[in-house]
Amino acid sequence: MGDVSTSQTSPLPFLKGHGTENDFVIVPDPDNAVDLPVAVVARLCDRRAGIGGDGLLHVVRSAAHPEARHMAGEAEWFMDYRNADGSVAEMCGNGVRVFAGYLQRAGHVEAGELSVATRGGIKKVHLAKAASGSGSAMGDITVFMGRAVLPEDGATVSVGGRSWPARNVNMGNPHAVAFVEDLAHAGDLLIAPQCTPASVYPDGVNVEFVVDRGERHVAMRVHERGSGETRSCGTGACAVAVAAARRDHLDPAVTGVPVTYRVDLPGGRLVITERPDGEIEMTGAAVIVAEGLIDPVLLETVTA
Repeated sequence: MGDVSTSQTSPLPFLKGHGTENDFVIVPDPDNAVDLPVAVVARLCDRRAGIGGDGLLHVVRSAAHPEARHMAGEAEWFMDYRNADGSVAEMCGNGVRVFAGYLQRAGHVEAGELSVATRGGIKKVHLAKAASGSGSAMGDITVFMGRAVLPEDGATVSVGGRSWPARNVNMGNPHAVAFVEDLAHAGDLLIAPQCTPASVYPDGVNVEFVVDRGERHVAMRVHERGSGETRSCGTGACAVAVAAARRDHLDPAVTGVPVTYRVDLPGGRLVITERPDGEIEMTGAAVIVAEGLIDPVLLETVTA
């Protein structure tokens, strides 16, 4: 058995929140004083042995984090996002909403405009005022997700003997969007769907399966890179809306008219609007469901 070492000797405050049931462990750490190795993050996100979550939101002031100091002049707070397996990710759309909602709840920011630093760049957020008597629920939060990049090299997604062409959409992180006849065709999504050729997504990919529900209304399931199937994926919903708009021959940059899609996910609905300037807006709710203390034992790391 290896030697046990830990840099945390007292209980660590945390919160638990979700955006359309895409759930996160929230660790407030303004001064970037808490060490969160891969194994510790994975343990905290474990649904049986830990707190449970699709990912972890490490809340740090930008000036205190080496990856975000260059953004500190534009955004006071950095979303140091980790996948459920402990790996680092560029961005998480639902995570930004929950992150911003936490900052509002904690009194760090007021309703209105907010900038959040992420590894995918600075994201602009609009925080509505919380409804009176709403409890842990906050007002709708709109995240200005930036512009989608549409690389021309597509891929083929395969599950259980079925294959579909996938639209390559990058929202600061990579997505493969496949339109299918039935969401059940995605299988159980316990393992990552096969995407070929592998060279299109050398660092892995988030895969969305999409069906039509009506005019400018779609439903989706998603396998998130590093997390498996999740109840919701904000960047994925944006990628799906953009892919659906192009499939439907709707390009706001060409028409000069914004286009809005309702995107239903297992955890709820997001409303995605793409503007003529390319900016994509994602609107939905964020909820804080609990707060407490993490036992230092969960923060221990084992060294050989």
